[in-house]
Amino acid sequence: MGQSYSAQGKQVDPITKGRPCSFQMIDGDGNFKISQTDHFLEEVNFSAHGFLYAIVSIIGPQSSGKSTLLNYLFGTNFRVMNASQGRSQTTKGIWLTRCEGFEPCTLVMDLEGTDGDERGEDDTTFEKQSALFALSVSDIMLINICCHDIGRWQAANKPLLENVFQVMMRMLTPRKMTLIFVLRDKTRTPHKKLEQKLLLDIGKIWQSFPKPEAHKDTPFNEFFNVEVWTLANFERERDQFEREVASLRPRFCNSNAPGGLARNRQYVVPASEFTRSAQKIWNDIKGNKDLDLPSSRVLVDTMRCEEKVEEVLCSFKHNKDWCKLEEAARSGEIPCFGKDVGSILDIFLLKYDEETKYTDEEVRSAKRKDLEATLLNRFVEPAFVSVLRNIHYGALEQYKIALDKAVNDGEFIASAADSCTLNFIALFDKNCADAKIQRANWNPSGRRDMFVKDIEAKLMSELKAKLRHALEGPVKASFESANESTWCHIKALFLQETQSMTSMSCLHLLDLDNRGTQIAELVTYAKNLINQMARKEANEVLSRMIVRFNQLFCFEIKRGDWNGVEGITCIASNARTLSLGVLCVMIAVRLTDYEDDIGRTLSSCLLDDGSISGIPASHTWNGIPPSQTLITPIECRSLLKNFWQMTDTIVGTIRAIFIAKEKAGADPKAAVLAIVAGLGVVAIGGVIATGVVLGAPFIAPVAGIVVATAQVANAVLSKKEK
Repeated sequence: MGQSYSAQGKQVDPITKGRPCSFQMIDGDGNFKISQTDHFLEEVNFSAHGFLYAIVSIIGPQSSGKSTLLNYLFGTNFRVMNASQGRSQTTKGIWLTRCEGFEPCTLVMDLEGTDGDERGEDDTTFEKQSALFALSVSDIMLINICCHDIGRWQAANKPLLENVFQVMMRMLTPRKMTLIFVLRDKTRTPHKKLEQKLLLDIGKIWQSFPKPEAHKDTPFNEFFNVEVWTLANFERERDQFEREVASLRPRFCNSNAPGGLARNRQYVVPASEFTRSAQKIWNDIKGNKDLDLPSSRVLVDTMRCEEKVEEVLCSFKHNKDWCKLEEAARSGEIPCFGKDVGSILDIFLLKYDEETKYTDEEVRSAKRKDLEATLLNRFVEPAFVSVLRNIHYGALEQYKIALDKAVNDGEFIASAADSCTLNFIALFDKNCADAKIQRANWNPSGRRDMFVKDIEAKLMSELKAKLRHALEGPVKASFESANESTWCHIKALFLQETQSMTSMSCLHLLDLDNRGTQIAELVTYAKNLINQMARKEANEVLSRMIVRFNQLFCFEIKRGDWNGVEGITCIASNARTLSLGVLCVMIAVRLTDYEDDIGRTLSSCLLDDGSISGIPASHTWNGIPPSQTLITPIECRSLLKNFWQMTDTIVGTIRAIFIAKEKAGADPKAAVLAIVAGLGVVAIGGVIATGVVLGAPFIAPVAGIVVATAQVANAVLSKKEK
C-alpha cells in the first residue's frame, strides 16, 4: 500500500519517487479502516502535534487530475491515471497521507472522483458521503474544476455541493473552513471573470435550500473562506503548470497562523482523537438517509428543464405578438387583454411541454410552475398594471365629460350624477373583467377603489360648484339689504341647499362607510363659503353704513315732510338708527342662534349722541364665539366713531345752511332741498365711501370735501336768488 504505481502498477513514477506513502482510509465499499488508520498515524507520530495540524482534501470529477495536483503541490505519491489507457477510475474510496516538509503537520486526503461510470449513473450516494466527510474533517478543501465547466451545472459539482451543504447544516456542527476552487486548463477568459461567475453560482446554491432557524439568515462567508486559483494545462503546458503550483505551495506553510488557509481552529479535536472522531463522523454520515438524494438522471433532467425554461423566457420576451401587446398596454386600453395574453402563454407553455416531455415528471411539473410564475410576474404583471391604469384614467375622463355634458344640458345634478356614476363604475368593472388573466389571481379591487375615489372627488367638486352657485347670489343680496331678518334668511337658505345636496342618492353609490364624511364635507364647505362672504362684507361695513345713511337721509329730506332744524336732526337720527342695522348684521356669523345684547349696546350709542363708552374695549363679545366673530368690540368702537364723525359733519353743514338762509330771510327749506338735489344721493354716498376705502386718515378730509361742496352749492344758490 505504501508503494508508488504507474498506470500499469509496475514502475515507480519519478515524480513521486521517495515521497511519503499513502493508504486507503475508507475503501470503495464505504468501510472505515480503523486499524490501518491508527497504525499510519502512529508511524508518523501524529498524536504528538496536539491541535497544531491541518487536514487538506480534494474533490472533483473523475480523471480530472486531482491526484496529480496533490502530488505536485504536496510531494505526495497518490496514484495517477495513465492517459494512454483512456479515462478510468484511479482513486477508489478515500486515501490519506502526510506531507513532508510542511508546518504545521499536514495530512492530505484524496477522494474518489465524481460522475464516474464505474459506480453507475444512479449511484451517487458514496460521492455525497465522501464529500460531506471531507467537509466535516478538513480545514482546507480543494475543488478541482475544468475552466470550460464554469457555468455547467453537473460538471462543476454544483448538485453535489448543494446536497452536501444542505445536509451539513442539518446534521453537523458547522465550522469555518477554506474552500479553494482550482480551475484547471485555464483559457483566455480573465481570471476575474471566472471568479465572479463561480462565486455567483455558489451564492445561488447557498440561497437555494432551507436552513435551520439558527442559521436561517447566515451568509455563506460565515462558514467558508473562498479562494479561486487557475492553473495551466498539465499535458500541454507542464512547465508553466509546475511553476504555478510551486508558487502556490507556500500558502500551505504555517496554515494555522492568523490569515493562513487553516486559521479557523474552532471545534478542532486533538490529534490523538482524530481517528475516533473521523470514524464517528463517517458512521453518522453513512447512517443518515438524507444523503439518499436525487439520482444523476434527476439532476440531468433538472438541468435540461431549467435550460428550456430560460429558452422559453427569452423567446417570449422577444415574441412579436407579445411585444405588440405589451406596447399597446402601455399606451392605452386593450379589449380582451386577458384573452390575448392567455393565448400567447398557452403557446409558450405548450412549447416547454413538448421539449421536456421525456424528462422526469416531477421535475418537469415543478419547473413548469416556475416558468409560468416567471412569465406572469416578470412580463405579464407590469403590462396588466398598465392596462388597469389606462382603464382607470380612460373611464374617469369619460365620466367627467358625460357628467359635465348632462349638467350643462340642464339635467338635475342628482339624476345626472346617479346615472353617470352607475354607468361608469359598471364600465370599469367590465373592462377589468376583460383584462383579467385567468392563470393569475390578481385582484383589481385596489385600482377600483382608486377609480371610485376619483369619481367621488369629481362628484364632490360638482356638488360644491352647485352649492356655491345656489348660495353666492342670495347671500350677497341679503348682506346688501342688511336688516334684522338677514341671518334668518341666510340660515334658512343654508339649511335648504345643504339638505338638498346631501340627500342625493349619488352620494350613497360610492362609499356607504364614507357617507357621513361626504355630507360633513359639503356642510363645512357651505359654512366656509358663507363665512368668507361675511368677512368680505364686514371689511366694507363702514362704507355700507354711510351709503345706507345717505340714502335714508337724502330720501327723507327730499320728501319735504319736515320743518326747521329739529326736522333735519330727527331725520338724521332715524337714518343713523337704521344704518346701525348694517353693523348689527355684520358683527358675527349667525348660522347658529346666540344669546347676546349687541343690538341694545349699539342702540345706546345713538341715545348718548355717539358715545362709545357702552361698548367693551375687548376682542370678544359676550355670547359670541371668537371663531364666529367678524367685528370685535374694539373694531366696532372705531367704526362707530368714524361713522358718527362723518354723518355729523354732513348733517351739521346742512343745518348751518338752513340757519343761514333763515336769517337772510330766504326760504331755508327750499335751499336745503336744492342743495341735496344738486349733490345727489349717489354723489354724496360715493365720495364718502371713497374716504372709507382709503382709510381712517382720509375720512375727515373727504367729509370736508362734501361740506365744501355743499357750501359752494349754497353760494351758487344765493347768487340765483339775488
